[in-house]
Amino acid sequence: MTSVPKRDHLLPPLLRDLFPARQVAGMVGEVILRVQHVLDTEIAPAAAAHDRAGGYPHQAMAALKATGILALAVPCAWGGLGMAQGLSLELMLRIAVADPAVAQIYKVHDDLVREIFVYSPPDLRQRLAHRITHDHAILGMAVAENGRTADGFLQTLARPCPDGTHFLSGRKIYATGASGADLIAVSSFDPVRAQRLGSVRAGVRMDLVPRDAPGLVFHHDWDRMGQRATDSGTVTLEDVRVTDQWNALDPDAVLPQHVSLRFQAGFSAILTGIGIGALRKVCTFVPERARPWGAAGVDSADQDPYVRRLLGEIGADLSAAYCSVMQSGTMLELYESGQASRNAVAMAASAARSVATRAALRAASDAPAAAGARGTDKVNGLDRYWRDARTLSLHDPVDWKNAEIGRHLLTGWEPEPGPYQ
Repeated sequence: MTSVPKRDHLLPPLLRDLFPARQVAGMVGEVILRVQHVLDTEIAPAAAAHDRAGGYPHQAMAALKATGILALAVPCAWGGLGMAQGLSLELMLRIAVADPAVAQIYKVHDDLVREIFVYSPPDLRQRLAHRITHDHAILGMAVAENGRTADGFLQTLARPCPDGTHFLSGRKIYATGASGADLIAVSSFDPVRAQRLGSVRAGVRMDLVPRDAPGLVFHHDWDRMGQRATDSGTVTLEDVRVTDQWNALDPDAVLPQHVSLRFQAGFSAILTGIGIGALRKVCTFVPERARPWGAAGVDSADQDPYVRRLLGEIGADLSAAYCSVMQSGTMLELYESGQASRNAVAMAASAARSVATRAALRAASDAPAAAGARGTDKVNGLDRYWRDARTLSLHDPVDWKNAEIGRHLLTGWEPEPGPYQ
């Protein structure tokens, strides 16, 4: 049998030869190329307006849906395209260059799809794959709760009913992408089942709830300084009826041990994308509109050696962050094929998060210095890059990533799997 050769596609450079064109192949490459076109022509031009308006970016997400992007993470065995981890991070990064809020919404979908197809029952995988590949359904998440610590997730209760259904009641915070999702992954806890089986794990559920389910309320109260168009506000559940048919968490499934590491790698990709976006904006502004400093003795600001040095250092930092993010993608792929330890992935993911955080914050904060005072005009929107980077960087403390790397280097310690490590 003759195999059909895979067609190669070339994604455009993100910023000249420092972030050059990337070759992608096959149907995955075709989809990513369509995504890039939508990013360049529809999403990036509207990003500043989305930031000012806040709320869920319905138009941007509809444009992305039409590219086929949602099926990229669905495994090939279930009718998807099975995009590799490295390409997934590259895609998140490219979306973040255009609009970091859209990137975070897509990240939630991609993360959830990858983990749910590992631990869900086969019949649910089939139904979910059909919803995603045929109906272009996007997943949102309502998991985080306002407990004493950030890693407590057992306050939303699942009350069992005689007919086998459950009623969910509780309050979720930071529900990124939920208000515009077709299906929302909602974690809950059934204390009756946990007590009967003598296991907390046995009581944990992860239901995929339709956005229009009775009792599901979106409060649209996200009012942070950055990532404003994620609409990551509060969701409350008031006796939301669910069935085991859409409980994605098979009680007997072995949970994947690298979900949190993949989660962190995605944040690093988005942070790096924010930094590249800021640098791109400034590199366009400086030759066209910035005024040279008199003492420099040059005709245009882009000839100023200090401007060149500043933007060159920022570019070098972002190049290191990009390479670190891609390395974490490589390690995730090696782990999934049994060729790397979980700790090797953990160190790569933590390193990427550390480097990306510093590079993004510096780019967003210092690159505008090259633009001068006129760069602060509201129409330029340079402030949104710092607000987005600073907000996203606070999702969990990067100091803990550095401390975990240091502890491993000094003692050989390996972090236990957890929500954030």
